[in-house]
Amino acid sequence: MNRIMIGQILMVLCCMVYLVWWYRGFRPRTNVNRIGGINGILLLVTAGLGIAGIVMSLMPVPVTAEMKVDPIVIAVGGIAAYIILLLITRFCFRRVVTTELLLIVGWAVLEAVVITRLDAAGLLGGSGFIFMCIVLLVAVVISMVLYVAYYRMEEMKAFYAAMVPLVTEAAAMIILIALVI
Repeated sequence: MNRIMIGQILMVLCCMVYLVWWYRGFRPRTNVNRIGGINGILLLVTAGLGIAGIVMSLMPVPVTAEMKVDPIVIAVGGIAAYIILLLITRFCFRRVVTTELLLIVGWAVLEAVVITRLDAAGLLGGSGFIFMCIVLLVAVVISMVLYVAYYRMEEMKAFYAAMVPLVTEAAAMIILIALVI
């Protein structure tokens, strides 16, 4: 359990460093190298924290009850959700598909697996599983709304709106950490 919580903490840190990288590299009316110098270091740290966070979050946990949803079903559902959201955002909303869609769906899949495993280990208690599913759903909905709206917004508003999903995802993981610890 401690390794999973360390993974979640690393994921929160990943979101925070990503926010700094986004702020430095995508501010309107600035011209910077997004992958060189300090920005390159921030991007590498973001990737390192993300990979370490994923690995630690998926560490084994002693299961004391049957999982409510099989992680394979969650993964397959995530792949299907990505394809469906890609098609909807591209063809219905005319939104350019970017890496952020994959990050939103991938994060949601990871967290759904983590929540399911923690629940099966008896670590979420009572209604914690349902509560975390709702928190996860709210974070994903906010992220998707802002993902679709991004290219429809004025440049400065879009810049700040793009930061909100990182905050909501970090907040969701902080809530999970607080519930488990």
